[in-house]
Amino acid sequence: MFKVLTHQPTDPVLALMGLFERDRRPGAVDLGIGAYRNEQGRIPIFRAVKLAEQMLWREQDTKSYIGPAGDLEFLDALWSLVGGAAGGTRATAGVQTPGGTGALRLAAEVARRAGRQRVLIGSPNWRDHVEIFEAAGLRVERYPFFDVPSQTMLFDRIMEAFAAAGPGDVAVLHAGCHNPSGAVLSLSHWSAIADGLARRGILPVIDIAYQGFGQGLEEDARGLRNLVAQVPEALVAVSLSKTFGLYRERVGAIFATAATDGAAEIARSNLVSVARALYLMPPAHGAAVARMILQDARLKQDWTSELEDMRLRIALIRSMLASRLAVRWPALAAMSDQEGLFSILPLDEAQIMNARSNHGIYMSLCGRINIAGLRMADVDRVATDIVRL
Repeated sequence: MFKVLTHQPTDPVLALMGLFERDRRPGAVDLGIGAYRNEQGRIPIFRAVKLAEQMLWREQDTKSYIGPAGDLEFLDALWSLVGGAAGGTRATAGVQTPGGTGALRLAAEVARRAGRQRVLIGSPNWRDHVEIFEAAGLRVERYPFFDVPSQTMLFDRIMEAFAAAGPGDVAVLHAGCHNPSGAVLSLSHWSAIADGLARRGILPVIDIAYQGFGQGLEEDARGLRNLVAQVPEALVAVSLSKTFGLYRERVGAIFATAATDGAAEIARSNLVSVARALYLMPPAHGAAVARMILQDARLKQDWTSELEDMRLRIALIRSMLASRLAVRWPALAAMSDQEGLFSILPLDEAQIMNARSNHGIYMSLCGRINIAGLRMADVDRVATDIVRL
C-alpha cells in the first residue's frame, strides 16, 4: 500500500532547525524556529514553571484521564487571562487542546460542520494556518496583508477583502505579534475589522499565540477583546508555547464565544466531538502547570515579571537590529515599531542561502527572522553580515 503514496516534504522550519543543530560553527544563529532564546543562546524554562512542576510532583496523586474537554479549572483561568473583563460579557465555552495548532484544527473542523466553506487568510502569513484549514476541507483564499519592501500593513486591502466576503466565510486573524510580519493593528483597526465582520456575517477565528511579547499581557489582548465584544460569534485559539515557555508540553485551548449560553454549549459539544475523533483527550501536565501559575498569586507575579523582562529584551534587540539594517534598507527602520518575535527582511532566496552557508545565519526562505533568536552580543555581527549579502 505504501508504494502508491508519494513522499511528502518536510516542514521547512523544522528542517531548518535540524540543519542549525548540525552546524558546529561557533557563530551560527537560529533565526528560524519561533522560540525565545536567552543571552546564553538557550531556550529557558520559566522560574514559575519550575516551581509549579515541583509543587505538582509533590501534590499530584493520580495520572487518570482528564476527559476530552480537558482541565476545566485551567480553562477558566486561561479565559480570564485572554478574555479579561470583556470576555465575561459573552457566553463562552472552552476546550483544552494539544497546543494552539490543535485548537486551530478543532476550529476548522467545527466551522466546516457548520457549513462554512471559505477561509480568508492574509498574506504573508504563518504557513500552518493554510495547511490546517485546507486539511479540514475548507477552501483558503489569500488577500494582501503586508508589503515587505515598504514594511507597511495594507489595512485598506484587508478591509476590501472583508467587504467582498459574506455569510459562510471565515476570517483567520492574529490577536497580536503577527507571524511573520510583526505588523501592529491599532484598536481603531480592530474596531473597523469587528464592524466589517459583524455586518458581513463572517466568522472570526482569532489566533493568540504570543500574549505578553508585544506590548504587554493586557495590551496584547485588547484587540481580541474588542472584536469578541462586537461580533455575534467567534472562535479563539490559544497557545501557551511561548507565553509560558511550554513548547514541548503542547498546551492550548479553543474558546467559542456566542450571544447565548445555549449557543456556546452547542459549540463546545461539537468541539469535544471533533476532539474525541482526532485525539480523544489532551495531555494534562502542561495545562496543570499553567493552571497552578495562574491560580497562585506568587507564581503568577514571578511569571509575569519574567515574561515582561523577555518582552523588553526583545524590543531592545529589535530596535538595535532595525537601526543597523536601515543603513541598507531605510524601510526596515519600521521594524522598531513592529512587535513580537518576527519580522520579514526583503531578501531573495539566493541571499538567504548565502547567509546560511557563508555566515551561519539560519532564517526561513520567505525572509522571516525570529528576533528572539538573537543574543544582543550577536546583533552587530549578524546585521553586518546581512547588510553585505
